[in-house]
Amino acid sequence: MRGPARFPRAGRGGGAGYAPRVTSLRRRQPSRGSGSGCGSRWVPVPVPAMSGLLALPWEDVLVPHVLRLLPLRQLLSLRRVSRAFRELVRLYLANMRRFDSAQIAPAIPRAAFLTLLQDNKVLQLLALQSCSDWLTDGELLPVIRQNHHLQHIQLKGCAQLSCQALMAISLSCPNLRRLSLAHCEWVDSLSLRSLADHCKALEAVDLTACRQLKDEAICYLVQKCSRLKSLSLAVNANVGDVAVEETAKCCPELEHLDLTGCLRVKNDSIRVLAEYCPKLRSLKVKHCHNVAESSLSVLRSRGVELDVEPLPQTALVLLQDMAGFAPFINLQI
Repeated sequence: MRGPARFPRAGRGGGAGYAPRVTSLRRRQPSRGSGSGCGSRWVPVPVPAMSGLLALPWEDVLVPHVLRLLPLRQLLSLRRVSRAFRELVRLYLANMRRFDSAQIAPAIPRAAFLTLLQDNKVLQLLALQSCSDWLTDGELLPVIRQNHHLQHIQLKGCAQLSCQALMAISLSCPNLRRLSLAHCEWVDSLSLRSLADHCKALEAVDLTACRQLKDEAICYLVQKCSRLKSLSLAVNANVGDVAVEETAKCCPELEHLDLTGCLRVKNDSIRVLAEYCPKLRSLKVKHCHNVAESSLSVLRSRGVELDVEPLPQTALVLLQDMAGFAPFINLQI
């Protein structure tokens, strides 16, 4: 019995793209008077070529122009329609450029993740924040090591990974532009140095709550990755003026800086930031209790978006009249 057959690759001029030709099995009844004691048997019966959607060239039309418009969750449902659709979706998954686990479900199962990405080697975006409950090096490293075109990786809250994950990203993703490691407390200075050495095209890095990192590690990063436009050092009491001033001097393209909760940051580094970063568009300094309006006023006058509000003018005048210390008031109460 012959298995399923496929049409030759079809398309304009014999180009890429095909639709599988399925051979089904039908039960043939014995003819009357045959005298045979045999019962009915299964025989292969060719099915006519596919029509409609599946008749279009898969690689030339369906995968790049049709399936990419569907949400990933709907594509996975489409796999259940037939074997042909299952093969079509498999082809799409092997060639998709963006994978965001949040598009499938709030929490994607581990087995589904391994199945979906096992054949893909062309990813450019990988967002796995909804896998944070179970994602370990064992699941992530094979995907990273076979995808050398990744430009954006989102690992926010993936606390079960280790510094080996960041090492693998450094060595496998030379074109990386954006990386989120927010709330990944396993990030240490050694793995961050590896990232800085191998991914110098980085433009955005989120190191929120990476509490092992100190000023020295941040300084090394910004010295090597001078194209940074967005940097978050929030919720890290180890970060102080040294890191902020070095960031300002090394990253003239900086547009967004988050220093929320960096208790050691003071006015001096904010003034350096205002001097060296003319393209700065937003600065977050909430809960930085040593940063006052006297350093923020220059940025505020340039239209930089700040997450703390100045005291009303009437209150400033009143305080100045009473004690003469209004310019030094800490506004973050």
